[in-house]
Amino acid sequence: MFIITFFACSRQTTVFDGEKAFTYLQRQCDIGYRNPGSTGHQQALDYYRSFFTGLADTLILQTFNREIPEDSITFTFTNIIAGFNLKGKNPLLIGAHWDTRPRADHDPDPNKRHQPILGANDGASGIAVLMHLAELFRQKKPGRAVYLALFDGEDYGYSGSLDYYCMGSEYFAKNLPIPKPSEAIIIDMIGDRELTIPIERNSYQSHPELVKTLWNIAKEKGYTEFQHKLGGYIYDDHIMLIDHAQIPSVDIIDFEYPNRYQNYWHTTMDTPDKCSAKSLEIVGQVLYDYIFMKPETNK
Repeated sequence: MFIITFFACSRQTTVFDGEKAFTYLQRQCDIGYRNPGSTGHQQALDYYRSFFTGLADTLILQTFNREIPEDSITFTFTNIIAGFNLKGKNPLLIGAHWDTRPRADHDPDPNKRHQPILGANDGASGIAVLMHLAELFRQKKPGRAVYLALFDGEDYGYSGSLDYYCMGSEYFAKNLPIPKPSEAIIIDMIGDRELTIPIERNSYQSHPELVKTLWNIAKEKGYTEFQHKLGGYIYDDHIMLIDHAQIPSVDIIDFEYPNRYQNYWHTTMDTPDKCSAKSLEIVGQVLYDYIFMKPETNK
């Protein structure tokens, strides 16, 4: 009984404002589809650049071109990197992807499978958390160097192939525009209303200490959404950081949500009503607590 009461109280002790983050999720969706080459893609880039200017100590736009022979097109992609406390040691990278999928190939309606998705959860949720973290870093300077990376070109690929996924993080890892991070955390699809985050297996192999620390923070806060069990192997931006830059990396991702809804992953149904401020707050608070841990426990 005492433990239950403790957890209930601890969940209320938060700095990260999920409602504020949710407004940023909604704002991104208000822009519309943000798939490469679209009008919304450029509008979103302008929005992020304006938002982080004045908050970050440095703002880097890493632009590159990538040809997609299957579609006979070349896209211009832009990674956005916001740096804080640049002179701090032990640099931490926290990343999410800002592009959205150009085709709803898992939509139950075959007529909609060539339409782009809005990407409320698959894209906007992770970026919304990064945006509010940036605001909090302006209020309280992190004790270590922290880089918030908004990766482009993560979700362009085709079902059944790994080609043309994670293009932004791959380019970043092969052409580091910042000092090499000591470790990295990727957040993806973390806005789901019924959040469940098992331990992604590549993450545990890459950086087990960080996994244990993050999940223990969640446990101390009473966040049962962080499940102390191993999930599957997921191909996400963290794989690029691990493989191409040898950065120990962890992926915080809820990939099980299609089993609990009408399978809205990569469909036109990935809209804000499937997301919640509470889920954003849970993930954002765990990240905030980790960043502001005592230096001797955060090496």
